[in-house]
Amino acid sequence: MLTCKAFAKINWAISVLKKRDDGYHDIISLMQAIDLHDTLIFKSSQKIEIETDLPIKKENNLVYKAIKALQNYTGIKKGVTVILKKEIPLGAGLGGGSSDAATTLKALNELWQLNLDIKTLHEIGASIGSDIPFFFYLPICIVEGRGDVVKPLKISKSYTLLLVKPDFSISTEWAYKTLDLKTELTTEYEKINNNIWQLYNHFCSGDVDNFYLWNDLEKSVLEKYPEIDKIKRKLIEAGAKSSLLSGSGSTVFGLFNNKTDAQRALKFFEGYWCRVVQTLVEPLK
Repeated sequence: MLTCKAFAKINWAISVLKKRDDGYHDIISLMQAIDLHDTLIFKSSQKIEIETDLPIKKENNLVYKAIKALQNYTGIKKGVTVILKKEIPLGAGLGGGSSDAATTLKALNELWQLNLDIKTLHEIGASIGSDIPFFFYLPICIVEGRGDVVKPLKISKSYTLLLVKPDFSISTEWAYKTLDLKTELTTEYEKINNNIWQLYNHFCSGDVDNFYLWNDLEKSVLEKYPEIDKIKRKLIEAGAKSSLLSGSGSTVFGLFNNKTDAQRALKFFEGYWCRVVQTLVEPLK
C-alpha cells in the first residue's frame, strides 16, 4: 500500500502564443506547486477500482486514464484500488486532476516495480493531459508547448497565497476557444520569455513589491464572469500585493506578505471556498 500527496499548482504568468494545428495552443507559463493537496492511497488489486466521491464517471477520471495508459504502455495486467480523497476543487484552475494523474503514474511505477524513468512517465502523462507533465518536476517550472515542454527550476523562498473560488467552474476548452475570438494572440516569444525569467528572478530575490503577474486567459473570462474581477479587486483591497486568475480559473489567488495578513483577509470572502496556502520550495516538504 502507498499513500501519496498530489499537490495543486498556480500559474504566476501565462502567455498564449498561437493555436496549433492539433487544436491545442502553444503557451509559455511560470507554474509553481502549492501545499494544498489531494491524498491518494494505492492498494494492490486484481482489477481497477477507484473509491471517491467525485461526481464523474470512472472512465472520465484522469486517475483511471493514467492507470489504463500505463497498462497499455507496459502491457502489464495488474489492477489497483485507488482511494482518492479530494481537497483540490474541480474546475478551479489548480490542476487537481492532472496532479492526481501524475501521482498515480509515479505511485504505480513503484507499486508495480516498473522502473520507468521520469522521461517515460512524462510522455505517458502528456498523452492524457496537457498539465500533467509539470507535476513530475515540482516545485517550479517554466512550461511551454501545449504544456509538454517543461524546464524545472529551483527556488528556496516560499510565498503566502489566499485562494478564493466562486461557486462555479470554468471550462478550459471554452476559455481557449473564446481567446481565439476576442484576444489578439502575440508571437513576441523572446520578449515574453525574458519577462518570464525576470519574474522568476524576482521570486528568487523576494522582491514582492515589484511583481507583475499576467494571464492571457483573463480578458475573456472576466467579460463572461464579472465576479472573478470582483474577487481580484477585493483581494487587493484586503491587502494582497497582487491577484490573478490561476489557469483558466475559476480560482483567483492573492499574494500576501505573510500568513497572518492572508488569514485576516478571509473575513472579506465569506461564502466562498477559500484556503490560505504556501508555495512549495526545494526540497519539497
